[in-house]
Amino acid sequence: MANDGTDRAGGKSSAESSAIGGAAAAWRYGAKGVLSLDRARVIAILNVTPDSFSDGGKLATPEAAAGAAAIAVEQGAAMLDIGGESTRPGAARVGAVEQIVRVVPAIRAIRAMGGAAGVIPISVDTTLSSVARAALDAGADAINDVSAGVEDEGILSLAAERGAGVILMHRLRPPGEDAYSDRYREPPRYGDVVSEVREFLLARARRAMELGVRRDSIVIDPGLGFGKSVEDNVTLVRRVDELVKTGFAVLGAASRKSFVGRVSLERQTQPSERLAGSLAFAAAMHARGVRLFRVHDVAEHVELMRVMEAVG
Repeated sequence: MANDGTDRAGGKSSAESSAIGGAAAAWRYGAKGVLSLDRARVIAILNVTPDSFSDGGKLATPEAAAGAAAIAVEQGAAMLDIGGESTRPGAARVGAVEQIVRVVPAIRAIRAMGGAAGVIPISVDTTLSSVARAALDAGADAINDVSAGVEDEGILSLAAERGAGVILMHRLRPPGEDAYSDRYREPPRYGDVVSEVREFLLARARRAMELGVRRDSIVIDPGLGFGKSVEDNVTLVRRVDELVKTGFAVLGAASRKSFVGRVSLERQTQPSERLAGSLAFAAAMHARGVRLFRVHDVAEHVELMRVMEAVG
């Protein structure tokens, strides 16, 4: 039976009443298991695309993806996020068939490996339910939707049907209509960026629960770099605890993004130059209660999190 989002005791929706509690204790990433958030968990980015902003073209074959997965697991990743369509500003859309051709063989190659790499949780980065279904059939566990189910609401119904975890992200507009955060001719305008992002994400979480997704299967992502100016992104990081207090697990995804380079050192035009800034933003989010991090540089972020947790 679908969850209607109602708290019978208080009459509030589950998404609204969850704001009363503290940070999420765990994320039910899929039918197979739960990821405890008693400590930080790093999600490794594996883009099987030719045009992603940082690592496009590096994982051109399923074997390359499987090799990268094995390294990420050895470095301490708790999950892999596999995408077949770039979501960088200005990126051309990729149809469902091509996305499936890219992601399914990679997932199958990873699942065919032995040891920890073969059983690590996998999320598929897509906005299309047909791609998500094919990925789940191939062995993925969760769905990472940068449109939060707006582009294809069937993703939310699919997540409910399959018991899959789902990451719901805020974006102001699709990638083809967007720009890098440090290159806007006219920056996006928000009344209060944190409040607007929070309310959007709570609304999408409510909708997911109405369609049957468990509350503890939902992760919310403020969408750093998606339709936000440099200042907006910094504000979201500074006040990310306001998202953590909703009771939903929160994903921090600042890794190598343009605003990181602008804040760190303006001449950092190459994503690969933004490691120090990426670590600093991750540390700031960790200090404010975030426990899930989607990153390119796994070993360095795992080391950072260990230090953050050692010092409290």
